[in-house]
Amino acid sequence: MLEVKDLTKVYYSGFFKRTTIVAADNVSFKVGEGEIVSLVGESGSGKTTVAKIILRILPPTSESSKVFFEGKDVWMPKTLKELKWYWRNVHAIFQDPFASFNSIYRVVRALQQAFNLWEDLDGDRDRMIAEALKQVGLSPAEVLGKYPHELSGGQRQRIMIARCLMIRPKLVIADEPVSMVDASTRAEILKLFMEMRDQYRTSLIFITHDLGLAYYVSDRILVMYKGTIIEEGSPGEVMESPKHSYTKNLIKSVPLLLRKWTDI
Repeated sequence: MLEVKDLTKVYYSGFFKRTTIVAADNVSFKVGEGEIVSLVGESGSGKTTVAKIILRILPPTSESSKVFFEGKDVWMPKTLKELKWYWRNVHAIFQDPFASFNSIYRVVRALQQAFNLWEDLDGDRDRMIAEALKQVGLSPAEVLGKYPHELSGGQRQRIMIARCLMIRPKLVIADEPVSMVDASTRAEILKLFMEMRDQYRTSLIFITHDLGLAYYVSDRILVMYKGTIIEEGSPGEVMESPKHSYTKNLIKSVPLLLRKWTDI
């Protein structure tokens, strides 16, 4: 479904733009239909940069960098119709659920705006919103008329997941989606992601610094370090037989219950 090839992003700093930071260095990977792939690494490892390039928020630095979705180069010149198609099928959930809302509007507006991604849409829009909210455990009557600051972080993040359910994207990019919610809400949100995969064959790129969460939710794990993917494999393979010293250090930070396979 998704293929990332030789993705490179360099940031320039300083007055003469001579100092460089290589955020992504020839990153390549694939994501299949209905697959959850975790991109794991510390802050500054390049995870979010890769996500933003896939989402067309940031352009790659190198002309050889390619992102293909269903065989189409997503960075080739696009018409508005083609862009809407892409953003309907490749959708994002970001770390800070509050930043995903315009604080001066009620919650219902954020959900209604999702319909702008359709050229033609048949069906009752209010019903679609209500059903999606119920799927994530929220009452439409309790949240739609409220402003974002009147809701908890967990509620705001669930609303963003409900928006995904309305759009039914083929690929969701979730960038640290549970880092700002409590432990019980975190487990519920992870369960929702897995239900999307199981029910709708939705693929997911799950971006996190927490290898324990990646182990729980993933079909495959990619470990990033200084802009490069240094380790790849199934959760069991990465946890039981890590090859890189950085991965071994990540495993040490995972609670003992999840480290029972290894002597590291």
